[in-house]
Amino acid sequence: MTETLENDDDHDGATAPSRALLWLEFLVLFIAVPVAVAVVLPPNAMFPALFASTVLGVVLLHLTPGFHWRDLLVGRGSFSPLTLVTFAMITAGISYAVLATTAPNAIFALFRANPSLWLMIMLLYPLMSALPQEVVFRPLFFRRYGTILPERRMALTLNAALFSLAHLLYWNWIVAVMTFAGGIVFAWAYEVRKSFPLAVVLHAIAGNVLFTLGMGVFFYSGNVVRPF
Repeated sequence: MTETLENDDDHDGATAPSRALLWLEFLVLFIAVPVAVAVVLPPNAMFPALFASTVLGVVLLHLTPGFHWRDLLVGRGSFSPLTLVTFAMITAGISYAVLATTAPNAIFALFRANPSLWLMIMLLYPLMSALPQEVVFRPLFFRRYGTILPERRMALTLNAALFSLAHLLYWNWIVAVMTFAGGIVFAWAYEVRKSFPLAVVLHAIAGNVLFTLGMGVFFYSGNVVRPF
């Protein structure tokens, strides 16, 4: 795993939280909140709850001994355009295949029907969605909770699984599979390549490609129907 809290007890005078507190935070943020949002909360309370949990995650990351916000800039020049283009092409190919099989009428539907909304999503998604999600699911996950996580390969898989769980509110197996796969890639970028900027850029590319192709039909809360 990356740097652990145990090595940072006296950093800036801060004391590392106990394992019990870390477990409590971890279970609430990464399991209880997503399940409650998907199963219990009414639709109009879903996104306020997710926003509140994101704010809490940011605060906890800020309080994490040994963490500095400047750490997130590490690795900003460690990836090539070829990596980004390859990832975008793979994402587009998979998205197109899924849509052609399950919802062919949705292919490029948003782009064709409402180009202004499409452009707004292209501009806002990286900052309003990809960035905060990456802060919570990568630095917070691996830095604050590193001491209670399993070894690296299992930690990457767990991270992707919990990232997928966070999208349970859509109640769609396509969303579950694609967010798990994306979670593996983003976790690899942060934890293996040591580049938070790469994780954010890959996440932004994935989201923009998905919405451009028409996969937003699966990621739109207005279409969600709980199976109970």
